[in-house]
Amino acid sequence: MPTRREKDSLGFVDVPADALYGAQTARAVENFPISGMKAHPLLIRAIAMVKRAAAEANRELGTVNARRADAVIQAAQEVIDGRWDDAFVVDVFQAGAGVSFHMNANEVIANRANQILGGALGEYAEVHPNDHVNYGQSTNDVFPTAMRLATLLALGTLCPDLDGLADAFAKKGAEFDGVMKSGRTHMQDAVPIRLGQEFAAYGIAFRKAAEALRQAGDSLRALGLGGTAVGTGLNTHPEFRAKAIAHLARISGQQLAPAEDPRWAMQSQAPMARVSGELRNLALEVIRISNDLRLLSSGPNTGFNEIQLPSLQPGSSIMPGKINPVMAELAAMVSFQVVGNDAAVALAVQAGQLELNVMMPAMACNVLQSITILANMLRVFRERCVEGITANIERCRHYAESTIALATALNPYIGYAKAAELVKESISSGESIVALARKKKLLSEEQIAEILNPARMTEPRAAKID
Repeated sequence: MPTRREKDSLGFVDVPADALYGAQTARAVENFPISGMKAHPLLIRAIAMVKRAAAEANRELGTVNARRADAVIQAAQEVIDGRWDDAFVVDVFQAGAGVSFHMNANEVIANRANQILGGALGEYAEVHPNDHVNYGQSTNDVFPTAMRLATLLALGTLCPDLDGLADAFAKKGAEFDGVMKSGRTHMQDAVPIRLGQEFAAYGIAFRKAAEALRQAGDSLRALGLGGTAVGTGLNTHPEFRAKAIAHLARISGQQLAPAEDPRWAMQSQAPMARVSGELRNLALEVIRISNDLRLLSSGPNTGFNEIQLPSLQPGSSIMPGKINPVMAELAAMVSFQVVGNDAAVALAVQAGQLELNVMMPAMACNVLQSITILANMLRVFRERCVEGITANIERCRHYAESTIALATALNPYIGYAKAAELVKESISSGESIVALARKKKLLSEEQIAEILNPARMTEPRAAKID
């Protein structure tokens, strides 16, 4: 491969001749051949937005001349537009604080800016990665700002998918509202419930998860950009911080503001922990509800078989005709990964020392991966599973009429102890609660129709006790 020779503070480095990155990136590629995973596209967009915002502020303040700043702004915008993603080659597991990724961005933007001004790759006389692209900045304020912004942008894709899933369950709740079935607690018979009530509750769970994620995301909007190395703003114009963040808000379309204390925003990554925790909480709800769907659809002959999930693919290489709940299984597996990612984020967040948390690359990688796989999963889970669920009405009705917990409705009339004896007899004899109540003349036919009607048990109803 043809190379060019560049020099950094450690000496000379060979760089691929046509690479937009430079010496420090080449060192990082050699130093960190760890996972093969590169930066999330939204993190690349976010750091380029930071670079453009900083260049606009520096041009406005006169700290970088307009010719250089304009070239940096154009180059950064090209990165924002996704033109140079393949030039971001540093592994996600890299030097602490994201220095290598940050310099990858500085070098790509500097080299592209030099091309725009008529210069050659690797010749930084016009635009230098550190002196011009990075003017008034440090990895220590740029990376946490880019990480927060990328997470906000990613949540903007996840939350609509989560809203869509909540809506899909709500619609199923309305569709199944008249379907009577037996409730189950402790995996045992419980009093009747409507299938629609179960599904409506699933919708509420996802609606609450979306609300919690949006609230957590709001904690990311306070930025430490302009704090440079330790939060003191060394080597920045007094007005740089406010102007750069205002430009960044406009460029990104996000509501952003300077943190009340830039040192806090650089030392503490608690907002990332909060977002990651809410992603974990969403994953826990997904696991719970996907498990319910697998139980409710189990069978068809030896399980609950109360609902049918869409048939998407053959389920066995040996058992003909077997169909598995593949989307519910997928939802659980993705969610397991999210729970694991949150554990990594938690460890990274607590690992900060003094003025800096150097474990930010791990936070960014895990949070952005969690959001990406959740968004993709929630979309296909809704489209290829939830929207196509149907109810086995007769099977559900059979369970509603067969549950021994119908006896609960008799408590106000015959007392808990007598009702418990009736349940024991029902289990031993195989006769239903209704049949036994009629046989023992515990209630009149009118009372049986009124009190032991499963549908009437699914809403509050007072009973007078003598």
